Amino acid sequence: MALINVKGVSLGYEGKSIVSDLNFIVEKGDYLCIVGENGSGKSTLMKTLLGQKKVLSGKIEFSDGLKQNEIGYLPQQTEVQKDFPASVKEVVLSGFLNSCGLRPFYSKQQKTRAYEIMEKLGITDLSKKCYRELSGGQQQRVLLARALCASKKMLVLDEPVAGLDPVVTKNLYRLISDINQSGITVIMVSHDIHAAIEFASHILHIGNKPLFFGTKEDYKNSDGCHCFICDGGHDHD
Repeated sequence: MALINVKGVSLGYEGKSIVSDLNFIVEKGDYLCIVGENGSGKSTLMKTLLGQKKVLSGKIEFSDGLKQNEIGYLPQQTEVQKDFPASVKEVVLSGFLNSCGLRPFYSKQQKTRAYEIMEKLGITDLSKKCYRELSGGQQQRVLLARALCASKKMLVLDEPVAGLDPVVTKNLYRLISDINQSGITVIMVSHDIHAAIEFASHILHIGNKPLFFGTKEDYKNSDGCHCFICDGGHDHD
């Protein structure tokens, strides 16, 4: 079943379109990787899916009980965020804030789930450490755990391996793949076209006009893929 159905959508700023006539679906269990050149609208699309921006035209439909505020989100980190003075446990638990309502504390069930997620991601030994004292790879695992606390259905990841060394990058990609294999739908913006082809089930390649949407097998044989790889896959939007 399609969790997200994007129909004829145009995206942009102040009425000026960046991308137009965008059509794609995300079904339960998919691993969609979004690629494209600088300024192609990838980050704008992510913010729109999360309800942070409005479409200029067209429609985005959510189904199967998925709500925008229940999507787990791992954004690109800023320097200020990297220096956040909270414990790992506090950062992970903050993923439940949207579901706490007026209750000023976390439930026992939420605390148990947070521990299970930290254990799954191999960061339970870091729970009492200060977030800003962690390595880049450890911080991303903590933010991934936070995103998993926010949603059991879908994760949206904006260049999650940016700035990480090759070994840490490979391990994080495999961890995200494992999460997807467990049944959680993943949408990821990536500048790494080779990793996208290796791990994703579907590729959305966007530009001023949509360039490709489909399975990664079909994408590998497309003109857009060949051109993008030849250009080095430079995309830091």
